[in-house]
Amino acid sequence: MGRWGGDGFPVSAKLAARRPVKDALERSVPHKRDAAATRQRILQAACKAFAVEGFTGARIDQIAKAAEANVQMIYRYFGGKEDLYLAALEATYAGVRSLERELDLGALEPAAGMRRLVEFTFDYLRDNPEFVAIVRNENVIGGRFVRQLPMVSDTTYPLVEAISDLLRRGCEAGVFKAKTDAMNLYVTILSLCITHLAQKDTLSVMFGLDLSDKEWLKERREQVICVVLSFLTAPYGAGIK
Repeated sequence: MGRWGGDGFPVSAKLAARRPVKDALERSVPHKRDAAATRQRILQAACKAFAVEGFTGARIDQIAKAAEANVQMIYRYFGGKEDLYLAALEATYAGVRSLERELDLGALEPAAGMRRLVEFTFDYLRDNPEFVAIVRNENVIGGRFVRQLPMVSDTTYPLVEAISDLLRRGCEAGVFKAKTDAMNLYVTILSLCITHLAQKDTLSVMFGLDLSDKEWLKERREQVICVVLSFLTAPYGAGIK
């Protein structure tokens, strides 16, 4: 005879009743994984498309094809072209900010920390042309969408604080002499690290050389580091008449 539960129902019957629920839950795990993977493929394809074509030029059907998905999936996961672009823009900034946090600048001596920041910024921009392109394209349309993403300024604040800390500690130790604020300095670092990338083709023609050449980039990298550290360590106003 079968076992009976305290509620008057056979134990075997109760186990059988639970089995469909368990099976459904087990089946839902791969489904969730597939959905997450599909969403990620769409997002990656969107980042590439928006970097190359800009918001206006990129097409939903082409993004779906590149992601091995369909247009309906894009609308299901993101809602539409504008929402997809916002998600791509957010992912673009989130990626670099996440890596910047890993630099742990607060644990480094001021000069070493500043050098590390410049090295990272130069290397990241050099190795991630999609980032450079999508940010450039967003500037072309006047920052229309980035204004809708509070996370851009929210996640930049810790970086500015970390740079401020480096400057403060460097000045207190007598290592840094320059009078500057963190935001101004970071804009300078970005300018030094991105101009040769954003204007690579025209500058290459102007100077008759390939600005994507590895040896040239290596020399440029050291020069940028030297410029930033020299500015910070030189007496304020030195060379200015």
